[in-house]
This record gives sequence, C-alpha cells and structure tokens, in this order.
Amino acid sequence: MRPDPLLVARTAQRFAALGAAPRLQIVRALLAAHPGGLCAGDIQEELDIPASTLSHHLEKLKQVGLITVRRESQFLWYAAETGALRELLGFLYDECCTRSRAVPPEAIVHLKV
Repeated sequence: MRPDPLLVARTAQRFAALGAAPRLQIVRALLAAHPGGLCAGDIQEELDIPASTLSHHLEKLKQVGLITVRRESQFLWYAAETGALRELLGFLYDECCTRSRAVPPEAIVHLKV
C-alpha cells in the first residue's frame, strides 16, 4: 500500500527542516523541556546561537509544524509539537519495523517494566 502523497510531502518537508544541525539541536532541546517548552532567550543561551539566526531556524520549524509558539507577556515560548514528531517517526517505523521488518521493533522501542 502506498502512503498518502500529502503525508509523503509533509514528511519530506519536516526531514528537510531537521537536516540543519541547529534546527535538530533546537528540537532536541525542546523535547528535553517538554511539555512546558523554552523561551527564545533560553534556547539562544543553551545553544549559543545569535538571535537573528535562531529566529530564522525557529520560523522554519514552525512552518513545517514541528514546533509551536505561544506568547506570554513579552516572551515567546516554544515547544515541540509531539504529534508531528510522532507522525514523522511513525512514517519510518511503518516501513522498517512493521511491513518489511528490516529493523525489529524491539531494537527501537525499549519498554521498562
């Protein structure tokens, strides 16, 4: 069964956005701060990225739906959009771990009991 063309296009855009090292670092930092997220200044400080560069990367991640932003007073708070990340991971997981079994699911998912 072929995946929905819109899903393929959306997934490609998201992977392209994650293809820049600073954007990947931003998403990782936001995941670590989930669910509250981080304000732009904290992201800038943690990753040592100039404000204008950070703004560009945050906007790209927001455009493809990987992060959300909310305003609180004069601060912008950014958070990882976990639904979008779940969709991205699921796109790969469906092929590698369920249909073709190229990678056994237990090699990726480790459940602690």
